[in-house]
Amino acid sequence: MRWQDDAVSDSLHEPWLRGIAFNPAAPSDVLIRLVDSAAGEAGLLMCADRDLPDAVIDAALNHPDRVIRRALARNRHVDPARLASLATDPSGIVRGWLAGGAPAHLRPRWVRPLPDDVLVTLLTARDGGEDGTLTANEIVGALISSRQIPLAFHRSMAGHEHPQLRERATWEWQSLTAAQREALLHDPDPTVRKAAQEHSWVLDPERVEARLPSYGSRDKPFVLGRCALSPAVVERCFEEGTVHPLTRNPHTPVDAVVRLARHPEAQIRVLIAARPDLGPDLVAELREDPVGEVRIRASLHPFPRTWAEYWAIDRVVGHGPECTCPITEPTGEPSPDWFAACAVSEEPVLRRVAARFPGLPAGLVATLAQDDDEEVRILLACHHPLAPPHLLLNVFVTRPVHRPHLLTLPAFPRTGWARFIDHPDIDVRVLAAADPSLPGPPVKDADESVRRAAAANPNLTPEALEALLVDTRTAEGAAANPSLPVPRMHALLDHCLNGAAIPPSS
Repeated sequence: MRWQDDAVSDSLHEPWLRGIAFNPAAPSDVLIRLVDSAAGEAGLLMCADRDLPDAVIDAALNHPDRVIRRALARNRHVDPARLASLATDPSGIVRGWLAGGAPAHLRPRWVRPLPDDVLVTLLTARDGGEDGTLTANEIVGALISSRQIPLAFHRSMAGHEHPQLRERATWEWQSLTAAQREALLHDPDPTVRKAAQEHSWVLDPERVEARLPSYGSRDKPFVLGRCALSPAVVERCFEEGTVHPLTRNPHTPVDAVVRLARHPEAQIRVLIAARPDLGPDLVAELREDPVGEVRIRASLHPFPRTWAEYWAIDRVVGHGPECTCPITEPTGEPSPDWFAACAVSEEPVLRRVAARFPGLPAGLVATLAQDDDEEVRILLACHHPLAPPHLLLNVFVTRPVHRPHLLTLPAFPRTGWARFIDHPDIDVRVLAAADPSLPGPPVKDADESVRRAAAANPNLTPEALEALLVDTRTAEGAAANPSLPVPRMHALLDHCLNGAAIPPSS
């Protein structure tokens, strides 16, 4: 097929640029041409939303326009170690985007942590950059809320050589060991000692009681649910009917736990029934409760229990198959053996708990993938790296709420979708149209996104691909097709970026 210059519409420029920007077969020399202001939005989207070769990353890291560097700062496909220089970028906006990660409404369920050296740089910076757009504290605030700080780094801060990080460790006072707290209270740095003293109030019942009136109605439940409480505060909760936070507080006094276990409100008894600090007589009493949910929670697993086991169960109880809560890294507790025992339990709730554990061995994964309980299968698909591809496919088709997360998983299947080519759900048809084993991609589907996916299918003939390139309905997909010859990519870029004539196709 031969193209005449006057037949090429300007309306094809943006689709071609976007398509080439996300063409998985585009080499570095092609992609580098898009790291330019002339490429407009396509270049920014490329820097932010796809895996990039090293040469392209280098070009973006060293680009004079901070907008390009800012886009790269949020790229979750690039090894975060390659982005280390952005932590000291002259622009506070660039540092802030690196620290903040994806915006909250677009944040994936599992957030990849930043390397320790990047975290140290951001947390100890004296300023927010040369352009003064953000302060160092604003950047740190964005980092803390981004979920990019791994648990291991949090635990290491209490003994870090940098006093500013030891000071920050005091903010997580209840997560520290007794030895760490003691060391921080006697730290050689006076600023760290002062911070430790200030934050230690959460485990001092008298100081908690004194500070409680200063908290508003929104923050009081947090204090009542986590801090050490005096008898006076506990009694006031019963008088005011605000005992709900006490049910999950490990510091709730024993006598209060007994009262909560016999509370007239069934939901309070439900929440208290699985605590690990219940006595055997109280457990026996709750296992005979008139409310079925209370009996189930009390009987869920045998004693002795630990708080780690309690929280592992609490994370799945009542969440349901549509739950899209953040996926956090394992804490090291409970033990793998405990999760393995949960996997073979007769209780669906415990099998759901096991399905969330990414360290479950392959044999148990295979068993849970066939579980009769749908929630078990969904949790396994979303949490375990060995979840079989057929399970990921099934959950994608049946539970749309999990699709954004499933698409990020390395094991997510890209073939085997042909039978869904006429599926009524557009998202499902998109994946079917992109299946490289499909004999005839549906380039004339009624939906634009399906046509785009079909046009990017590498199974198309060169002749069909050339025709799709000059059709505004399929141009973007065709430009993203990995079968598009590299010289053709350059020719399209020459035309879009430099106004050159497009030579005939081969």
